[in-house]
Formats: sequence, C-alpha cells, structure tokens
Amino acid sequence: MNIHEYQAKAILRKYGVAVPEGYPAFNADEAVAAAQKINTPIRVVKAQIHAGGRGKAGGIKLAKSLDEVREIAGQLLGMTLVTPQTGPEGKVVRRLLIEQGMNIARELYAGIALDRVTSRYVMMASTEGGVEIEKVAAETPEKILKETINPAVGLQPYQARRLAFGLGLDGKVLQNAVKFMLALWNAFDACDASLAEINPLVVTKENDVIALDAKMNFDDNALYRHKDIAELADTNEIAPLELEAQRSNLNYIKLEGNVGCMVNGAGLAMGTMDIIKLAGGEPANFLDVGGAANVETVSNGFRIILSDPNVKAILINIFGGIVRCDRVANGIVEAMTRHNVSVPVVVRLEGTNAREASDILTNSGLQFAVAHGLADAANKVTRAIL
Repeated sequence: MNIHEYQAKAILRKYGVAVPEGYPAFNADEAVAAAQKINTPIRVVKAQIHAGGRGKAGGIKLAKSLDEVREIAGQLLGMTLVTPQTGPEGKVVRRLLIEQGMNIARELYAGIALDRVTSRYVMMASTEGGVEIEKVAAETPEKILKETINPAVGLQPYQARRLAFGLGLDGKVLQNAVKFMLALWNAFDACDASLAEINPLVVTKENDVIALDAKMNFDDNALYRHKDIAELADTNEIAPLELEAQRSNLNYIKLEGNVGCMVNGAGLAMGTMDIIKLAGGEPANFLDVGGAANVETVSNGFRIILSDPNVKAILINIFGGIVRCDRVANGIVEAMTRHNVSVPVVVRLEGTNAREASDILTNSGLQFAVAHGLADAANKVTRAIL
C-alpha cells in the first residue's frame, strides 16, 4: 500500500525522524491556515499524488506570502499533474502539503528496501540527492552505498556511521545523519514497510539532517497489524478496477493489452502472461483469483475483466490442486451465464478432476474453446482476437 508524502512524514515524525514542519490542506483556506502556523519567510506548497517527479511537473512551488500560498493552492488543487511516473493521463491533485522552507546546504539520498537476492533489507545512501535512484544505479552505481541489515538485530550504529562517513559527513552533521538513519530504520521496521525513500535527504546550513521528501510503501499482508496505516489509503489514487478487485478479495493489476487473464496463483499468472506474449498476444491484466476459485470469485473476475473495454478475449488458466477442476468448471459456466460474456473465452484446466471439468465445459452449451496445455491455450486465445 502506498501513502502520501505528508502521511509518511507524520509516521516518520512519531519515530524521531527529522522532517520539516508541515500540514495537509484540502482547499485554499486550509492552505492559508496551515501557512500561518509556519513561522518561516518561505513556505513550500506541494501537490500530493502517488507519483514522483512532481517538482519538474510544476507540482511544488515556493510562496513568499500568504497571498501567494492562496494563489498557488488555487492553481494546484484540481489540476491534472503529469509526471514520468503518472503516464500521459496524469493524476488529479486533491490535497496539498504546506511546509516550511529550508536553508539547504546539500542534497543527499537515503532509502531502505528489500534485497530479494540476499533476502534481507538494505539501507542505501548516495551523494546524488534529488536524482532518481534508478538513474544513479544505471549511470553511476559506484555512488550508491549499501549496508545489508540483519532483520534479527536491525540496523547497527556502526553501519549508519559507515554510510555517513561514505557520504563525506563529519562533526555534528555526521552525528545527526547517524541518528536520522537509525530512526528511519526503527520506523520502517515497526510499521512493516516495504520501502522507505528519502529523496532528497538534506543537510541544512544549520547542520541539521532532514527528510525534505518522503515515500513509504507498506506490506499489504501486514496491514492487519496496522489499522491506523490501512486507514490512510487514498482510494482516489487507486485505479477503479483495482479498487473493485480489492473489495472482491482479488489480486488485479490493469495492463495495456487485449487478452484478459483469469488465473489461480501469482506464479501461474506471471507464466500465463509470458506465454501469451510469446504467442504474439498482449495481456490486459494480471488477475489472481486465489487458491479457492468458486462461483463468486470467478463471477467477480469476469465482471472486472469485462469492465476493461480493451479486452477482446479471455484466457482462464486454472491448476486444480487445492480446488477441484470440476468445481471451477461449474463456476465458470454459471458465471458466464450470469454475465452474458460476448468475447471469445479459452479455458485450460489441469489437475484434480480435469477430465470431468472438460466434460462439463463441453456439454454446457456455451461457446468455449477448451485448451489442452498452456501453449495450446495461449495460441487459441491470440488466434481468437485476429
């Protein structure tokens, strides 16, 4: 789950991470009221959307007076902000962060993520603050410093010091940087975060080390332990079909192709999308109906897939391990009758009672193409679109 910058900073502040003074605002009056609380000559007005690159897109502006705060807030609220991460459709700005201006002396980078190679967390730091870390990794990887974190003991002070020394810090700034990194790890660990990114991490002229920006993502599977964080979700930032899938307990991600996919199991879903592309097609979605596919899950899956006007055919690929294939077949027949599906449907069922499932589909009177094998399924569904 993703959250907004102002929400991430509120969480970080609770764990002792240094962040600027700032307040959210949902209209121009609230923006002015927030600015009045901040006793600095410069206030920063920041558009809040789930995407990076806001500054270059005009979503972050400096205000030297309350009148400027009101004017900028009026400009940003309701505008569609287009950044490299939003795609050409952009995102509508519905909320702002009004924040104190900082005396910036230097911009750095700090972040924590899961290293899937070592199955451990890694804290990264770089002198290239303000630059996308992916660009740094591609062009100057030697500028990214890393410390692998043993989750049993957490980030150790000597590791934080080693990163701070590597950034060329010393004296009070080094001490503040070490304190910052340890607090950032504590927040990350306590909240079951999957990503924490501070870009830029700034050193001020007063020698403070502060998170000028903050991005946090959280492990969806751990949100039951963090009801307060789960309540921060902004449904306006979630694609409508993905939101509908969440409400139906389905794992759905919309893609740009025209072959709708309904699969049980994330690994099988990934393999299905790969073989569709190998056969010359383009998957329209990732949809994992889970291990207990039944009439309701299949029906909800059909409804969500068919809500995408780009879908020209559907491939159902189910492996019957925990669930029996004949039960899935009955669910498919009932769901298709319920939704009056008008696009070609290819079904591949393998595993427990697969032969019985094939008979159910063949005798249903509905227009199915029953596939035998994954390659056969991919070839049939791509040919059905031509």
